[in-house]
Amino acid sequence: MAKVWFVTGAGRGLGVDIVRKALEAGHSVVATGRDTDKVLRAIGAHDNLLAVALDITDPKAATAAATAAVDRFGRIDVLINNAGNFYAGYFENITPEHFRAQMETNFFGPLNVTRAILPIMRAQRGGQVITVTSLAGLIGQEFVAAYAASKFALEGWMECLRFDVAPFGIKTMSVEPGFFRTELLVEGASTIWPELPIEDYAERTAQTVRAWSSMNGLQSGDPAKLAAAIVRLSDSKELPLRFIGGADAMAAVEANLKKLQGEIDAQRALSSSLAIESGRA
Repeated sequence: MAKVWFVTGAGRGLGVDIVRKALEAGHSVVATGRDTDKVLRAIGAHDNLLAVALDITDPKAATAAATAAVDRFGRIDVLINNAGNFYAGYFENITPEHFRAQMETNFFGPLNVTRAILPIMRAQRGGQVITVTSLAGLIGQEFVAAYAASKFALEGWMECLRFDVAPFGIKTMSVEPGFFRTELLVEGASTIWPELPIEDYAERTAQTVRAWSSMNGLQSGDPAKLAAAIVRLSDSKELPLRFIGGADAMAAVEANLKKLQGEIDAQRALSSSLAIESGRA
């Protein structure tokens, strides 16, 4: 059954592939980005495509984009919160302004767009909210303090949102990709390196920047395949609460689960002793 998709960050990277795969599956797509010309150049013209300008950090722009989508297609069935960027660095090397900017884009941006679209889905009594987080939203890593904070926040929000919207027939799914060959590590496109020159971190920062820069274009994940998987899951009868994307991500999550279980087991006696003893006031 053909649906209307609303995709953020559709001008580059995974967003382009999601739009293409949704169109190939017979859906109509509202493809959004800051520059609609860039969106159209990346995707190409299509009868079922509407390109709309959207800065996700602007709530009014999100409402205007949602209105444009309904004016064109009459409804919105699938929201893909995909837009985001990456402020890299050790915590002390990231300026407060950059940390806040990271949260504004990666966390509050999806909230702005979802707030604009949920009233439409509630009126329809149906829809899907699919949010692309990251493996860094499940497991903390070195050099990603701001990015991981924004993605962990998304995970918590999505974990709770499902309870809010389920009575209206709206389903949710978080997508946690590992390393995919997108533009996330391209400086000036999605990645912003740290600004603060703190000597204690200088050598490790330089080494990490070189290592991460060298990874661009060599990531093992195919974003077109991830996009196809997202479309397949959306079209299925049962949308999972989470989709961990990529063999590298699955291995990392499985190892982390074992580590967490080990920590529970190691402190089980101490943790179990914290209840109020019977007979005490």
